[in-house]
Amino acid sequence: MLQVRPPAVADMFYPGDAAELRRVIGAMLASAKTRPFIPKAIIAPHAGYIYSGPVAANAYTLLQARHERIERVVLLGPVHRVWVAGLALPGVEAFETPLGRIQLDRDAIHAIAALPQVETSVGAHAMEHSLEVQLPFLQTVLGNFKLVPLAVGGASASQVAEVLEALWGGDETLIVVSSDLSHYLPYDQAREVDADTADAILHLRSDLVGERACGAHPVNGLLLAARHKGLKAHLLDLRNSGDTAGDKNRVVGYGAFAFTEEGDA
Repeated sequence: MLQVRPPAVADMFYPGDAAELRRVIGAMLASAKTRPFIPKAIIAPHAGYIYSGPVAANAYTLLQARHERIERVVLLGPVHRVWVAGLALPGVEAFETPLGRIQLDRDAIHAIAALPQVETSVGAHAMEHSLEVQLPFLQTVLGNFKLVPLAVGGASASQVAEVLEALWGGDETLIVVSSDLSHYLPYDQAREVDADTADAILHLRSDLVGERACGAHPVNGLLLAARHKGLKAHLLDLRNSGDTAGDKNRVVGYGAFAFTEEGDA
């Protein structure tokens, strides 16, 4: 029987009803800014859609122009519940959301499974939201694709970059890294900290720490791989929960970034 990872945070982080989910994502994409970038990789936040969805939409709207070319999505996000030393595969054959089922890319998984920093952990994926909240966006803008989901714990930048470069491929492969920025700072302080973090990302500095980005480990790996591959980083949106959902006393920062290859920007 096919092993499927069911949705864990539907009706909490995003609508569990398929029609309402399509409506919400459609509205956020319609409000997003359009740019002439063709990204090889994106960074998008992973809070509840009411908080970070409008920021994430500014990254996902870029994919609509190349949706027919993308066949594989390599998706990395930080672990929040079950720690792993490196990068963890989910030990299933498919992920499911209210919008349907996504098959995992067996060939790609086989290509990295023997790397020492890669393990399999059903537990790390079972309740992890950082990966799940990206999937309805991907299903909306891409339609049919195969998935390589990796939950990232303590992996170094070089360990993450090695995995990404093994899966780099060509136009058929998109890399998505899931990360929020600062957490629970006052609004003005968060804006300063997040602006500094955004500057580090734009300059491909792979030395971020968790206080600056909760997905620092996968982000650092992407930034290192981006340097190796000669990518250019673009800031698409930089806001926080005080901008999107009100309370400015303790906010969470969100950024959307695109990474393009030479000639695609």
